[in-house]
Amino acid sequence: MHGLFRWSSKWWPGTIPLAILWGIAAWSNTTALESDLAARSTAVLKDALLDKTQITVDGRDVTLAADAFSEDGRRDAMAAVEAVPGVRLVNDETRLVPEAKPFIWWVGRDVVRVTLGGSAPLPASKSKLAEAAHAALGNVEVVDQMNLSRGAPPRFDDAALLLIDQIGKLKDGKITISDNTVSLSGMARDLGGREAIDESLKNLPEGFSVASDDIKAPPYVFQAYKDPVAVTLTLTGYVPDDKVHSALVAAAGRKFFSEKVVDNLKSSVGAPSGFAAAVGPALGALSRLSTGTLVVSDREVKLSGDAFYDAAAVQIRAGLGKGFPQGWQFKADISVKPAQAPVDATVCQQLFSDLLAKGNIGFQSAQATIDSDSLGLLDRLTETALRCPAANIEVAGHTDADGEDSFNQTLSEKRAQAVVDYLVKAGLPADRFTATGHGSTQPVASNDTDEGKAQNRRIEFVVK
Repeated sequence: MHGLFRWSSKWWPGTIPLAILWGIAAWSNTTALESDLAARSTAVLKDALLDKTQITVDGRDVTLAADAFSEDGRRDAMAAVEAVPGVRLVNDETRLVPEAKPFIWWVGRDVVRVTLGGSAPLPASKSKLAEAAHAALGNVEVVDQMNLSRGAPPRFDDAALLLIDQIGKLKDGKITISDNTVSLSGMARDLGGREAIDESLKNLPEGFSVASDDIKAPPYVFQAYKDPVAVTLTLTGYVPDDKVHSALVAAAGRKFFSEKVVDNLKSSVGAPSGFAAAVGPALGALSRLSTGTLVVSDREVKLSGDAFYDAAAVQIRAGLGKGFPQGWQFKADISVKPAQAPVDATVCQQLFSDLLAKGNIGFQSAQATIDSDSLGLLDRLTETALRCPAANIEVAGHTDADGEDSFNQTLSEKRAQAVVDYLVKAGLPADRFTATGHGSTQPVASNDTDEGKAQNRRIEFVVK
């Protein structure tokens, strides 16, 4: 018996290594099984619409935690894991993504960044919208603050992608989807941006509508600067179309008889109603200034500069705005150019001749009414007459050869008198001027061509 005990005590210590080896083998087999079940469970959920998916395995029991986007999706995910061979039990820790009521998504822009916020219906949608913002806006910083929610309207992605394209047309602003309505606010980056956005909104997916559109356009600016040193009139800014563009440049060429017109205008949509009807007369007022600037911003006209003499300044201030379209505003900041030194009669005659060589005083057809395009030239002639206080001046009218001689004679006299009346109204003594008409008796060019006839229809100043 004692010997048997000695044999047994020698045997059982040898079982300890065997137990350890068996434990290691069992643990290794279990770990391999769990890893395999986790991998295959993950694989069957590859195409499932889930977010924040986590799979943990304990033996042959699987725990599935995830955010699901529908009850059907949640059940299908559980069933797919339960069907994995070797799985004994699936613990359900899934939950539905919260539903947003109303479903709101927005994109906003400020001076430094674009922010995406509100709700997106799926992770793929969230990524797609963020990528679209980066692609559409180039180097602009894009901040993604979107969360995931259920409840998006049909074709949400299409609507949101179209609206992301519009945020690039804004200097700043915000575009919001609330269920199936769209609201917009902000300032367009360029002229025409507001109209371009409005046009794009016509392509919203079916079922979507615009609840409010408060996109503002940048000011529609037209500018003209008269420079007496460079002897130029520089036009910058915008005009509505090529037709208005051509008309304004042509009008400037008539009104500014000696200045070179520098045309830097661009055509753009967004012009206020009545643009041409206001800018045309405003250019005429600028033509009467020695130096000046005209700024038209939306429906506001600002004219500043120096008139050639006191009476002209009064007339320009009083006349600006007359005939403007309804709703237009104007401001005239007109001073008077310092009077120039007097000159003798010989110099005075040369000054008159130089001015009339550059431009001709025009009249309405077959009438003695002075054309408004000639007011700038008349003011220059008036300034010259003011510099010749001792000179007596004959204002001589001439016509072309069209029509009867008696009519032309009378017309030339009336036109000469109209010019004298203008000078007297400017403050010059009436007794210094004589109005004389010569009809068509003293042509300076052939009356056989339109160009020659235009040269013959003229007013001359003769210093006595």
